[in-house]
Amino acid sequence: MTTARHWFITGASRGLGRAFTEAALAAGDRVVAAARDVGPLTGLAEEHPDALLRLPLDVSDRDAVFAAVERAVEAVGHLDIVVNNAGGLLYGMVEEATERQVRDHFDVNFFGALWVTQAVIPHLRARRSGRVLQVTTMGTGGGMASVGYYGAGKAALDCVSEALAMEVEQFGIKVTVLQMGGYATELFTTGTTATAPDPAYQSLRARLAEMWGEDAGPDPATAAPLVMKLVDLPDPPRRLIVGSRSFDLVQEMHRARLEQYRAWEDLSRTAPG
Repeated sequence: MTTARHWFITGASRGLGRAFTEAALAAGDRVVAAARDVGPLTGLAEEHPDALLRLPLDVSDRDAVFAAVERAVEAVGHLDIVVNNAGGLLYGMVEEATERQVRDHFDVNFFGALWVTQAVIPHLRARRSGRVLQVTTMGTGGGMASVGYYGAGKAALDCVSEALAMEVEQFGIKVTVLQMGGYATELFTTGTTATAPDPAYQSLRARLAEMWGEDAGPDPATAAPLVMKLVDLPDPPRRLIVGSRSFDLVQEMHRARLEQYRAWEDLSRTAPG
């Protein structure tokens, strides 16, 4: 009989977090599902009364995060898999964003994941095992107009997570950055904070809207089987692109950047550093 694993998932009430929660429960695991609003998880909790613990949590509150992790460990005994999924989108041009908007955005997308990571690592280290999955985006390799702050927050999480992976591997803890493609997660609707649009960027906004189209992407549930396979791997990758189309796009971005480096190689080499 397979022993149930214990998950801690943030942003678990909708989108990818909800999909991962449902997949883990279907596999017979136990889940601590954290979210600002756990109301949408009521039905799922009724279906899995002994396997799902709903935990109201604002990940931007560091003290609340540490308290929530302690409560989770007390309730389920230990944690095996931690998924930092909570996040939102700050949509708008760099010039347009207010200081409050930028700070609030990073408080959730970067610092929120960081606080959860800091809170869970001592517990995982004590058991000499555990998985940490950091949900970022396929776009962390470079900025994109109107979503630059989103990419910046996720890129910061990417870098910290790469460092974390090197630091905690000695304790049997595996860290994987999940570079997600576009899924129908409500990120561009209920999960979005928009800047006040400056008319100077109207034409660029129109071009971006035409380029992106109206396709919201596939159902988040289609990404869950990959995650379930990933957590079963004895030696998982530190970084994984999630999505076939996203894989191709990331390769294109890397090729374009490499070509630019090579085009300006002579100028780069005029400096001795």
